Amino acid sequence: MHEPESKKISRPILDIQGLKKYFPVTSGVFLRQTGNVHAVDDVSFSVFKGETLGIVGESGCGKTTLGRCIMGLYPLTQGRILLDGKPMSAMSRKMRKAFSTRAQMIFQDPFESLNPRQTVRQILEEKFRIHGVSQKKTITQIESLLDQVGLDPGDLTKYPHEFSGGQRQRIGIARAISMTPQIVICDEPVSALDVSVQSKILNLLLDLQCAMGLTYLFISHDLSVVRHMSDRIIVMYLGRIMEIADARNIYNHPGHPYTKALLEAVPVADPDHPSKRIPLKGEIPSAEHPPPGCRFSSRCPVAQSLCFEKAPTLSVCRHDPGHLTACHFPLSG
Repeated sequence: MHEPESKKISRPILDIQGLKKYFPVTSGVFLRQTGNVHAVDDVSFSVFKGETLGIVGESGCGKTTLGRCIMGLYPLTQGRILLDGKPMSAMSRKMRKAFSTRAQMIFQDPFESLNPRQTVRQILEEKFRIHGVSQKKTITQIESLLDQVGLDPGDLTKYPHEFSGGQRQRIGIARAISMTPQIVICDEPVSALDVSVQSKILNLLLDLQCAMGLTYLFISHDLSVVRHMSDRIIVMYLGRIMEIADARNIYNHPGHPYTKALLEAVPVADPDHPSKRIPLKGEIPSAEHPPPGCRFSSRCPVAQSLCFEKAPTLSVCRHDPGHLTACHFPLSG
């Protein structure tokens, strides 16, 4: 794998303000609502044009739900999503259709995200048909898409089950970039693939970003993959952001105990430098009944009484205005 080239980050293209997504919990014969699962709870951040913003965290932290909310696949419970400063909630139906050409998503499982009854041609033609592109131009663009993602024109008549996992993900990537989007949300794009294939897909994403000027929101639980891909990283835990920083600072100077624990849990094949792990006690709290203070307080090895009483806000860490940590007692304060 090659290291991603440094990208010139200019202006925010996407702003997330106070986003909340709760899923109702029902019980009984009449399915009465008894509570809510706080999947994403008061999350705010900006995505800058041309960057790759990584989002990491354990399963259930809300990172995939966040991506789906941005794409409009889930309605928001609260909050605003602004694209180039314009709130998406105020968009008309026509404007939302136009937005779908500017933001696309690559899904985790390439087999589940492709219609097994459609050929590659039919899968890729669908977006062009929806947006009124002529048949002649569609064919030309589809052939160009296949070349961009490393597939052959002869693959157009094949069905998804005739491809390997890596090839299916290439089809998913081709579909995502077919309308020349500005933002691509990558939801665990290589986690379902063999390790031998992952690097090829990641390098393809980097090449496409360089060629097309794409902005990535890269969701993953694999810290090594996120480090390879990202300019900045958001660390999430139980629906909230624990830390935001430049990728290098996250890995070299983590400010939140949870971030440090995640990094030290990554296996390192170096007997001369054994890792010194922060022990994490207890289980992840229920998203239906999150702790009243810091979400991580019940498992944090350095938690004090304040952590159980008051939720910390994202504050500047290490005197770097771009390094924010939601911790009352940051490790790198």
